[in-house]
Amino acid sequence: MNPIFGAALEVEAFCRARGWRFCFIGALAVLRWGEPRLTQDVDLTIVTGFGGEDAFVDALLGRFQGRLPDARQFALLNRVALLQSESGIPIDVALGAMPFEERAVQRASAFALPGGVALTTCGAEDLVVLKAFAGREKDWLDIEGIALRQAGTLDETLVWAEL
Repeated sequence: MNPIFGAALEVEAFCRARGWRFCFIGALAVLRWGEPRLTQDVDLTIVTGFGGEDAFVDALLGRFQGRLPDARQFALLNRVALLQSESGIPIDVALGAMPFEERAVQRASAFALPGGVALTTCGAEDLVVLKAFAGREKDWLDIEGIALRQAGTLDETLVWAEL
């Protein structure tokens, strides 16, 4: 299996076992909705809310190795846990609490992969919004790819409402 998918499946199982609300974002979601591109990491959002992040971060660091010496403090200050899978794949976990993040996770759905497994990814519309907020050159290219691949099915009203 592709090591990126393997790492993502590790995280998916971990989050599901705890009943956490989450979805994959970034290149894994782009693979589903846009023009596939190479990636070397796994990106996801876990809805933690405000005030209870430490329990999520502690659980994540109990299962996945941090990529920084002060991984816990960094995660709590920056709302992103920088981890790695058992195979060394970087995993970036956004600690979501904003209403948009909650709605994006609520709208997330299963992305079937070869071998009868699936990853929970954000929807195409939410991916466009996330990419627009990030605003890097590669994000705008991803948005173009999503718009082309999802032509006629992308809910532009939802995109504009979330922006």
